[in-house]
Amino acid sequence: MTTSTSQLTTLFIVVALVCAFVPAFSCALDIIGVVFGNGTITDACCHDLVEEGKVCHDTLIKYISDRPHLVANETQYLKKRDDLWTHCVSVTKTA
Repeated sequence: MTTSTSQLTTLFIVVALVCAFVPAFSCALDIIGVVFGNGTITDACCHDLVEEGKVCHDTLIKYISDRPHLVANETQYLKKRDDLWTHCVSVTKTA
């Protein structure tokens, strides 16, 4: 089965829209602050992030990091994304 660009775009839009409404707005800002700055995240927001799921987290951070003014540091952002995910998973396992 061949997947067209249109199908991939539609899939991305659906995933992004569904994922965009899962974490609380303040937690979403914290997540962005950690990945794209020097922010911190609470344990409660870690729980929200893990509940959101890795696919949502990865997709949204990748989408943001692909912006023209951010793409030069994309590798750094994707590492911070993965480090945040690992941290939050460990937080949820100890709670």
